[in-house]
Amino acid sequence: MSGGGGGGGGSSAPGRFADYFVICGLDTETGLEPDELSGENFEQTPLRRTFKSKVLARYPENVEWNPFDQDAVGMLCMPKGLAFKTQADSREPQFHSFIITREDGSRTFGFSLTFFEEVTSKQICSAMQTLYHMHNAEYDILHTPPTNDKESCSSTGDCNGTSVSKLQRFNSYDISRDTLYVSKCICLITPMSFMKACKKVLEQLHQAVTSPQPPPLPLESYIYNILYEVPLPPAGRSLKFSGVYGPIICQRPSTSELPLFDFPVKEVFELLGVENVVQLFTCALLEFQILLYSQHYQRLMTVAETITALMFPFQWQHVYVPILPASLLHFLDAPVPYLMGLHSNGLDDRSKLELPQEANLCFVDVDNHFIELPEDLPQFPNKLEFIQEISEILMAFGIPPEGNLHCSESASKMKNLRACDLVSDKRNGNIAGSPLNSYELLKENETIARLQALVKRTGVSLEKLEVREETSSKKDLKIQCDEEEFKIYQLNIQIREVFANRFTQMFADYEVFVIQPSQDKESWFTNREQMQNFDKASFLSDQPEPYLPFLSRFLETQMFASFIDNKIMCHDEDDKDPVLRVFDSRVDKIRLLNVRTPTLRTSMYQKCTTIDEAEKSIELRLAKIDHTAVHPHLLDMKIGQGKYELGFFPKLQSDVLSTGPASNKWTKRNAPAQWRRKDRQKQHTEHLRLDNDQREKYIQEARNLGSTIRQPKLSNLSPSVIAQTNWKFVEGLLKECRNKTKRMLVEKMGREAVELGHGEVNITGVEENTLIASLCDLLERIWSHGLQVKQGKSALWSHLLHYLENRQRRTTSGSFSTSGILLDSERRKSDTSPAMSPLRISLIQDMRHIQNISEIKTDVGKARAWVRLSMEKKLLSRHLKQLLSDHELTKKLYKRYAFLRCDDEKEQFLYHLLSFNAVDYFCFTNVFTTILIPYHILIVPSKKLGGSMFTANPWICISGELGETGVLQIPRNILEMTFECQNLGKLTTVQIGHDNSGLYAKWLVEYVMVRNEITGHTYKFPCGRWLGKGMDDGSLERILVGELLTSHTEADERQCRTPPLQQSPSMIRRFVTISPNNKPKLNTGQIQEAIGEAVNGIVKHFHKPEKERGSLTLLLCGESGLVSALEQVFQHGFKSPRLFKNVFIWDFLEKAQTYYETLEQNEMVPEENWQTRARNFCRFITAINNTPRNIGKDGKFQMLVCLGARDHLLHHWIALLADCPITAQMYEEIALIKDHTLVNSLIRVLQTLQEFNITLEASLVKGIDI
Repeated sequence: MSGGGGGGGGSSAPGRFADYFVICGLDTETGLEPDELSGENFEQTPLRRTFKSKVLARYPENVEWNPFDQDAVGMLCMPKGLAFKTQADSREPQFHSFIITREDGSRTFGFSLTFFEEVTSKQICSAMQTLYHMHNAEYDILHTPPTNDKESCSSTGDCNGTSVSKLQRFNSYDISRDTLYVSKCICLITPMSFMKACKKVLEQLHQAVTSPQPPPLPLESYIYNILYEVPLPPAGRSLKFSGVYGPIICQRPSTSELPLFDFPVKEVFELLGVENVVQLFTCALLEFQILLYSQHYQRLMTVAETITALMFPFQWQHVYVPILPASLLHFLDAPVPYLMGLHSNGLDDRSKLELPQEANLCFVDVDNHFIELPEDLPQFPNKLEFIQEISEILMAFGIPPEGNLHCSESASKMKNLRACDLVSDKRNGNIAGSPLNSYELLKENETIARLQALVKRTGVSLEKLEVREETSSKKDLKIQCDEEEFKIYQLNIQIREVFANRFTQMFADYEVFVIQPSQDKESWFTNREQMQNFDKASFLSDQPEPYLPFLSRFLETQMFASFIDNKIMCHDEDDKDPVLRVFDSRVDKIRLLNVRTPTLRTSMYQKCTTIDEAEKSIELRLAKIDHTAVHPHLLDMKIGQGKYELGFFPKLQSDVLSTGPASNKWTKRNAPAQWRRKDRQKQHTEHLRLDNDQREKYIQEARNLGSTIRQPKLSNLSPSVIAQTNWKFVEGLLKECRNKTKRMLVEKMGREAVELGHGEVNITGVEENTLIASLCDLLERIWSHGLQVKQGKSALWSHLLHYLENRQRRTTSGSFSTSGILLDSERRKSDTSPAMSPLRISLIQDMRHIQNISEIKTDVGKARAWVRLSMEKKLLSRHLKQLLSDHELTKKLYKRYAFLRCDDEKEQFLYHLLSFNAVDYFCFTNVFTTILIPYHILIVPSKKLGGSMFTANPWICISGELGETGVLQIPRNILEMTFECQNLGKLTTVQIGHDNSGLYAKWLVEYVMVRNEITGHTYKFPCGRWLGKGMDDGSLERILVGELLTSHTEADERQCRTPPLQQSPSMIRRFVTISPNNKPKLNTGQIQEAIGEAVNGIVKHFHKPEKERGSLTLLLCGESGLVSALEQVFQHGFKSPRLFKNVFIWDFLEKAQTYYETLEQNEMVPEENWQTRARNFCRFITAINNTPRNIGKDGKFQMLVCLGARDHLLHHWIALLADCPITAQMYEEIALIKDHTLVNSLIRVLQTLQEFNITLEASLVKGIDI
């Protein structure tokens, strides 16, 4: 049948206030059916058990635009099923609301009032009596005195003092003595959430049944009225209609205001306190799993709806079940973000709750003012100022910021003494409008005291805590609703405006960073997941540093992606999503207000300025009601119908309630109806301008990453449905894993491609951290899917511990050698060159490393550190594969449907993780910067030249990006040692030298190897030069520049054929002897190219974001660095002296210095400019020569180049030396330094370094103070 009454049927919804009126309760036909699914056990006394409730009646039967979902309504009206009580129990009616989310993500709202009615059916009463007899008999068999019945005690309140007989009374039901009551509920199903109005309608209907005087009209008239004659108020209008006993008013915001929200925000702040609300809000924004826990269904709903409403303009995209019916508890296992509400029976405490996963769970115990947060939750930007702004509003309404549970005296004081009255009370000595020193009032208030302390540190003063004065012009406006209700409206809008203002400020210029697709919408949509829709890196680089931890994670969420997708899809104003339209108009206002350039963001806190305007529009709507609905009237009912018994809600006359008014007079009478309907249809089409089927498909896809589930089907819960749900989860997890790995690789590879000169660079350290953190979250979710029994907060770590335990058991039976795999079997047998013994690859060893880090206190933290370490060692996939290869263990820990037991998916998942091995991560080294790390050093002297006769005492000093070791003495003749020190980060240089003691103080070192024993990173520092007076360039210490070795096998290749005098990147043999191993002489073209390359490398280094720059030392002193290139310049055409006498570039520079100094003494000085250059040059040479370090001539040349680059003097010095007569003596005619055009181009190239601020590593300039 068509339910199309009320101005146009059809499937377009006619804007009616309510779609259905429903009655649920005990079906006397079927009698008592225990509700096993509700999870209540049979040890409960029968009165405490739950029984199945049924939908007894609904009017109308069905409406096309909102098909009736019997299972869902039945479950959510009475989520715990039927409850029985006797005259001894309290039987207050309870109101709660609920939401039904349809497949396409659209929502219907339900409001239900549950009350108790006397049971009149004799059968039911005797059935209850029988159940009691059985129950008591069982108890006697167990010899349990009834006092142990915890349930009953809790209902009496005081267990110890109660006598058994008294207990018996509460605990039992005697048909001759007791009256039995059963719960029933009446419910409205509506298209929009007018919670306050619906609550009044239901309460007045219930009152009509229970009051001694019958209502003026039959109940049918009122219900008919609300179903068919009360319209939805159009946007921006208010509506008045009649309840049984009084008028009911509701109002709906216009399209330019914040969307409709009718739950009291006040209650949430009273229950949880500001601090907790902001933390919970942060968790929701970052899409953690959120579980609300309370005895009151309405509280669960209020908290869930408030948190999601405060997110404006973002929308929660995942599973959303504010009231989770008992039969759906297995849903807590869902490995996806969710926001769910769980009903507590008020008896069990939190510890009894078996939650499958807690690594990224935010648990909110609403009734006890308590919240458990996931680890490493980032701070919401400007959290302190934000909390202060909210607190000021709450205090103006007399609500203590720390919530009402900890109401100390200060709270009750505030209750009696509303701050606003204080402000305007002139006799009180407060001139109205001066910021009241409400601070005095709050001296005892703990939250404010905490804030005070925090804020002091940030340098904001809290003394002038402003309490807003109410600006409402009540004198000239008569508000139609009562004072209390108006206060709720005011507080709601003020708090919501403050929250919305945070996002308008934070994302004021988000549009600039939206990446518009180049192709048409169709193809854009098909490739949605591969597309980047927002330039995250550029956006983040504009943000103040403190915001980054939060923002970088927020930009990765589904809600942000959907928000931007929406933006991309709505080009024109008309088809914009209403939420987006409101947000964009606010953003535009902010930009007009912001005189400062919009792109330069500061972390200055901007308070909300839109409150008054928003309040005003609500006030105007409430003062002048736009529309009054038809009054309830007598219906065409047969005589004798519509009578009912006092205290019983009757079964209504379905014939009069099943259809709406036949004629359309009603439509004509209400002029706005036509327009209302259009408005409603527009609401439906506000998504996209595409034909309907496509739109459905698109919205579905845009909302969900493939197969996400918004709300579990509330209907048939056969094992197959549960299995299918879990299968969807498994597919979803795999898809998410694929997308994450892809994203992380594209970011990393993208960056490496950029270094090769392709495209734009777009990842920062913060972002890499975010991506890895989200990978850790994903792993935790995968590991907790389908867990048999939960142990500890991290499912992954507990699996690892089980694995470790199993291994240790096996080792006692003596087969340990297999667990550590040596990766080095490929080493040649003939290879006798010294090399480090390879590190064992061992999952267990890596776990032990993590367990030894005392800084990590929690399981979740350990699991994350272990993942980071495995990523850095490129062993993540391999380790997890090894962990999962213990099939017995996996079977023991996981249910059959778990992701980890779906073999194909598991293989694919490990394969996706394998792709991380293609890139280098330093996600462990860079994060755990303060831990102690063992380093292993190996020094390889040349075997050809009697290293064993060496008599001096060597020392070494290792430097990395995070610090250096200081000088370590090496025992003589020991070439390999391990030592511990605080994490040095990526290693950069090694200084090595000796004290020149003994007869044979000459040492030829080939290279030094250093390995980080935790991450396995091995660095090689080539040397290939002598250390000793009178050898080579006379150096007793050298600075070696290292590079990271790629894999073990390559390192071996390199070690086995070491030429006697290997060239070194940092110290190429610079004496000009005729030796076969000399570097090939380069021609001028090649030298110029080398200089160009070296300078280019440095320029690129500075163009990268700071967090990603590599080692500058390598660019200056490495193989093809600036030092070696300039060395080529000075070696070109250098006159070679007699045989066996080495001449170094440093000798030439010293001669030039002497020449300039004598010039100055003879005062034959050319122009001023030239003079300062010469002086500078001499000063540097002298300083380097005077250093206490025993650096050889080549070391001194390296130092000079580094200092010259730092102080931007290199090009001056080249110009100086090109004109110096000494050059003419010491160089051939063909030398590069004598060719003016070449020298000029060299100077131009070196000048490009002037714009960079080069800071040198300490090891390069030790002992020099210029």
